[in-house]
Formats: sequence, C-alpha cells, structure tokens
Amino acid sequence: MTRNMNELHRIVASLKGSGLSVEMMDDGALVQDGESRVALYAEADEQGGVLVRLHLDLDLYVEEDAIAEVLMGMNLMNQGLDYGTLMLDPVEDEDDEEKVAFAVLGRSVLWLPDLDGVELSRLREHLRRFETEVTETVERTLQGSNGLKA
Repeated sequence: MTRNMNELHRIVASLKGSGLSVEMMDDGALVQDGESRVALYAEADEQGGVLVRLHLDLDLYVEEDAIAEVLMGMNLMNQGLDYGTLMLDPVEDEDDEEKVAFAVLGRSVLWLPDLDGVELSRLREHLRRFETEVTETVERTLQGSNGLKA
C-alpha cells in the first residue's frame, strides 16, 4: 500500500468516526454531508505533511457561448470565498465532439502538517465550511436577479 493510500485511509477512518458518511473510491473518497458529496484526495507533500484536495460537483453546466459572462460572475463570487474556489472543468459530449461545455466545480486544497487529532479536526471543519460556503454562494447567486447564466 502506498503512503498516499495509508494517509487516505487514516483520514477516512477519522471522518467516519466523527459521524460523516464516507465511501472509498479508486484513488480517493466521497464524503456525504446532507445532499452534497465532496470528493477527497490525499497525497504526501514532498516537504512533509499531507495535501488534501476537495472537489465539489455543483451539477451546473455552461455552454461555450456563455463563458465570458459566467467567468465574470465566478470571479466576483470567488472574491467572497474563504475556503474554496469555483472553477470550470471541460466536459466532453459523447454525442457531439465539437460541442464544448464546462462543469462548474468547487475546489479547495488544505495542507496538514500531520494527521494527529488536531489536524484531522481542522480538516473536518474545513470540509464543512468549504461545502457550506460554496453551495450557499452558488445558490444565492442563482436565486438573485443577476444570477449566473448557464
């Protein structure tokens, strides 16, 4: 078992122990809190510690012709985020290879100097705040009169 998998297993065990629903996947884990599912990946940092990457799929898709407006809106939303950032990720359309679309994702990275109890508690809090902050920001923007156009 690689060092990254050992760290991931320790993180997963800690999150499960705190009452979160966590499911292992190929190279990471899915953490479910309410209706949201956050993908979590862990890797050893060459300079020590562990890098934890969080990915939140928001089920929002943007067509290529709306990119300019969406990017301006995302830049404004990102200015108010403390625990993550919104990004666009290209999505391939199996039916039409020329059609370009992008998924809106929330992403965050957290460096932990080690995996002791204090740092794992910090990870749980970061995970909770990341999911809440990104979800609420996007929902508030979509419900507003000048919402994100997708």
